[in-house]
Amino acid sequence: MAFHSGFVSILGRPNAGKSTLLNALVGQKLAIVSPKPQTTRNRILGILEIPPLKSRPAGQVILIDTPGVHKPDSSLGRTMMAEVRQALAGCHLLLLIVDVTQKFGREDQFALKMAQHSGTPVLLLLNKIDRIPRKDRLLPIIEDYRQRHDFREIIPLSALQGDGFDRLLEAMLANLPEGPRYFPEDQITDQPVRFMVAEIIRQQVVLATSEEVPYATTVVIEEFEEGKKLTRVAATIHCEREGQKRILVGRQGQMLKKIGTAARAEIVRLLGTRVYLELFVKVSPAWRESRAFLEELDWRRQLVDGRH
Repeated sequence: MAFHSGFVSILGRPNAGKSTLLNALVGQKLAIVSPKPQTTRNRILGILEIPPLKSRPAGQVILIDTPGVHKPDSSLGRTMMAEVRQALAGCHLLLLIVDVTQKFGREDQFALKMAQHSGTPVLLLLNKIDRIPRKDRLLPIIEDYRQRHDFREIIPLSALQGDGFDRLLEAMLANLPEGPRYFPEDQITDQPVRFMVAEIIRQQVVLATSEEVPYATTVVIEEFEEGKKLTRVAATIHCEREGQKRILVGRQGQMLKKIGTAARAEIVRLLGTRVYLELFVKVSPAWRESRAFLEELDWRRQLVDGRH
């Protein structure tokens, strides 16, 4: 049976479950997940190797998680939406994921229009069906979306529980061309480890803080020394105001200690070594509006420049 492969972008409004879906399909946490919208800021690539079954061929699906579709109000927001548009360019298939517990809104309309204008085949994923006690309530939702676009297939699923995944895998392979294996079988992402470590730290910041603080912070890895038994990491959490810094540090440094302890445990799981983690907090006013600062955060640019 022929081998199928291709690039598949995941598109949707903030908090629709894109990152949860990516992590669940790949079987490892590549994208950070939180209840707060717009947590994902970059395109994140996950490589899914699919073995053959009687009902489907073998294949390799390169999944691209994208930031939630939203109207940008800062340079960071515009950069995030540029990441979405770049992910759509040249992909073979789109997964438009929607939260069935939420009414169809402006952000859903925006995401749907982006999918329609891409000219790429689209699978519609009705996510979070585990939160709907009566499945017959899905029928009007399915009919409503059928009226909006000619989807290749509409698939109810739960990214959190894995319901509907077999059908999704079959549908993806059925809509991808015969092609090569783009990445080695055992590779699951193209992200550098340093970037993944920075995202782990940022996730703990997002989970530990509230209001504006999660959106006004980012993480830069200053030092990364990976050994067989011990990895040393020094990272700076950038925020925009002194008040945010006080929150991040906390009384007698307790908040920063809490963030560091949780992050270090996650990094240990990722790397499989002991980890020595140092965290610093720095006020970088209006970093979300600084193009130069945002370019410094782009790990793809750093690879081209030879810094990682």
